Order: sequence, then C-alpha cells, then structure tokens
Amino acid sequence: MKIDSHSFRVSAGDVVNLRHWPTYVKPFYKSKYDYKKLLAKHTEQLNERQTLLYANNRYALLIIFQAMDAAGKDGVIKHVMSGVNPQGCQVFSFKHPSAQELDHDFLWRTTRCLPERGRIGIFNRSYYEEVLIARVHPEILTGQHLPEETVKNDAFWKHRYHSINELEKHLHRNGTRIVKFFLHLSEEEQRKRFLARIDDPDKNWKFSRADLAERKHWKDYMAAYEACLCATSRKASPWYVVPADDKENARLIISHVILDALDGLRLHYPKPDPAHHKELQAIKRLLTKKT
Repeated sequence: MKIDSHSFRVSAGDVVNLRHWPTYVKPFYKSKYDYKKLLAKHTEQLNERQTLLYANNRYALLIIFQAMDAAGKDGVIKHVMSGVNPQGCQVFSFKHPSAQELDHDFLWRTTRCLPERGRIGIFNRSYYEEVLIARVHPEILTGQHLPEETVKNDAFWKHRYHSINELEKHLHRNGTRIVKFFLHLSEEEQRKRFLARIDDPDKNWKFSRADLAERKHWKDYMAAYEACLCATSRKASPWYVVPADDKENARLIISHVILDALDGLRLHYPKPDPAHHKELQAIKRLLTKKT
C-alpha cells in the first residue's frame, strides 16, 4: 500500500480539530516481516539521501517531534534514523530549561542547536513546548522573567506563534528545511502503554506520578496542539499529524515523509570545476604510474 504523505499534512490556514484526525489507520505493512523490510528500505534510502545532503552542502534538514507522553518519539528516532551516519545527524532532547536558558528569549536554547548545512538535526521536543506545556501550565511563564506588559498582553500567544513563524521563514530562506511531526496518540492507547511500562521492570524508569498528573490535562493539551497546528503549519514548514497508536505504522509514515522532503531538494553530487578535474587527472596518472 502506497503512503500518501499529504493526507497527514496540515495545510496552511486549516482549522484543526484533532478529534477528526485518526490516531490509527490501516497498516501500510502486511506483517512484521514486511514492516521490517519496508523500514530497512527506507533507512537505506535515508542514508543515501543524507550522504548526498552532506556532499551538496547547501541545505540542512530540521526534523521536529512533538507528542504526548508514550507516543513513541524516542522509538521513531531510534528506528527511523538507525541507518544514517551519526556524523551527519544530531539529536537534541529538550527538557526543563536551565537557569541560563531562562535568562534568554524562548527561542535561544533551541536556536543554538540548529543543524549545520549538509546535516540533519532532530529536535525531540522543541521551542514548541513554549506554546504547548507553557499554555497548559501558564505558571511556567513566571520563571521566564518576562516583562509584565508582555505576559499580560492579550495577544501573548499570538505573538509567540508569530515569532516561531518568522524564525522558520528565516531558516527556510537560508537553506534549512523544516518538517514537523505531531504523533497523534489516543488517550486509551496512552493508558495501555503506561500500564505496560509499570508491568515491565526494565521500563519502570520511564514512568512517574508526574506523567499521570499530566494525563489529567489531556483536553487542555489537545486544545493547545490544535491552536499550535493551526497557527504554525506553513507551506515551507508543515506539520504532519501522524497516527501513533500503531508504532510500526507511524515509523513508516514518518520515514516516508522525510524521504519526500529530501527528494524535494533535487540534490546532486557537486561536479568538479575544470581546474579541479585537471588536478584529479594528474593525481590519477601519478597513482597509476608503475614504479
């Protein structure tokens, strides 16, 4: 079954109601064996495209993952990017900001980690936390030492969306392509995965009472995601709402979208200029000369 990545894409200007977006779709694989075969093919192609991206050295790719707890972000990164040369791919996970980070604007700490040209950068959570968790828990803003007139402005969230959109426009103009994924997990599937973490001693470390506390804010988080997706999905930096109840299917969809993004760059290996070509031929003669 062919994957139509556009069916998961949020078009610019769309009004997003996540209840109308599926958390599960018919699998794009026929069996576990077929899934592994398809994913292996995707990872091999990703490795080839990343090498081409590095050789071309004109563009960078930034991949952003956002999701509720237990949606499978870590698993996606581990399995989908497994075949990519570590030298050409960097992963950054953003948790609670440090005191130094809180003394800067909300985009500062992630901007420092943007990928260089020729590389793929992955943000496991990102600056979008500042319009998601900070919106669900506005008390977080108190620790950011913002001017009072800024926080009390009725357009506060609108201004943050604007800052994000302007940053992403700037990055696009300078060669960084951005693809954003929201792993759309159902509340029931999260419950099952939490129970599985409790029942598996090797996964107990992944779960805490704080995770359960956040689950109580599910509706608030869905509202925050809907507002965020509406305000920040743009043609040059789209959001993809990926059904995440089936982990394997989500990985295939995401790897397919990333391949589409890289193929859209129409990259080619750089050709040597005449002087370099002449130099290479001279070196070749020296190497092939019998001693």
